[in-house]
Amino acid sequence: VKNVILVGASGNLGPIIVKTFARHAPHFNFSILTRHDSNSTSTFPANIPVLRADYSSLDSLTAAFKDQDAVVSLVGPAFLAKQTILVDAAIAAGVKLFLPSEYGSDTADERLREVVPMFEVKKNIVDYLKQREDKISWSAVIVGGFFDWGITSTFLGFNASTKTATLVDNGTVPFTTTNTTTIARALIAILSNPSVARNQYVYISSFTPTGADILAAAERITGAQWTVKHVSSDDLVKDGKEKVAKGDRMGVVSLLLAGLLGKEGLGDNRKKGSEEWNQRLGLEGEDFEGSVR
Repeated sequence: VKNVILVGASGNLGPIIVKTFARHAPHFNFSILTRHDSNSTSTFPANIPVLRADYSSLDSLTAAFKDQDAVVSLVGPAFLAKQTILVDAAIAAGVKLFLPSEYGSDTADERLREVVPMFEVKKNIVDYLKQREDKISWSAVIVGGFFDWGITSTFLGFNASTKTATLVDNGTVPFTTTNTTTIARALIAILSNPSVARNQYVYISSFTPTGADILAAAERITGAQWTVKHVSSDDLVKDGKEKVAKGDRMGVVSLLLAGLLGKEGLGDNRKKGSEEWNQRLGLEGEDFEGSVR
C-alpha cells in the first residue's frame, strides 16, 4: 500500500489522523477526499492534496479513487449507511483495501447492537464488504471509547472545571478506551502491513479502566475531592430509547454510554483480543494518569 485516501476527515477523529499521518507516515502518498460542495479544506495542512467528488455519484467517486491502494473511511453518522457507494467506487477503481468508518464500540457484538440499534448500519457495511472479499480486502478497527476526547469533551462523565463525575453502575465495570493518536498509529500499522489484519475486526486499546479508576486519577491530579453522581445503565437505556423515539439525537449518547460503561461489561474488549492486537500492531503501553491529565 502506497497511495492512501481519507474520506470524511473533518470530524472529531479526522484532523488527528491527518496530523499523525503527516508526521509519522512519510512512506504513504496520502490525500483527502471531500464533498464537491464542501468548504472545509481550510482545516487541512497545505501540503496534503485535497480532492473533491460528488458522494452520490459512482463515476465521480471512482475517478477520485483512481490509482489509490487504500480508502480509509472516517465518515460521520449521516453518511454511514451510504458507504456502500464508496465500496462500489473503490472496487471499480481497483483499490485493494477499504477501512470502513468504525472506530468505536464493537458493532460485531449482537448484544451491543441491541443496546445501540444504530450500530446495525456499521455492521451492514462490513457484511457488504465480506460479500466482496474476492474483489477488495477490508479491516474494521474497534477502539471502544475515545479516551482523550472522552475526557476533554466530558462525554465519559468527568468535568474537570466543575470537579464533578458521573459514574455508570457505580463505576466498577472495566471498559476499553483508546487515545485518538493511538487510533491513527494503528491505522498506519495496518496500512503498512495489510496482511496482519486482512478481512478482520481489529480490537485496539490504550486503557481498559473503570470509572472509579478515572475518578481516582482525576482526584490525585487535581488534589481535590470530586462531587460524584450515580446513574444506572438501565436508566440510560430507557432514557435513550425514549429520546430517540421522539427524534432527539441526544438519546444516542445515553445508549452509547450504556453500551460502553454498563454492568454487562460489553465495553471490555480484552476478551476479544485487544491486548494481543496491540502487540501485533506494535502499539506500546501508554501513561494512564498522563492521559487523564
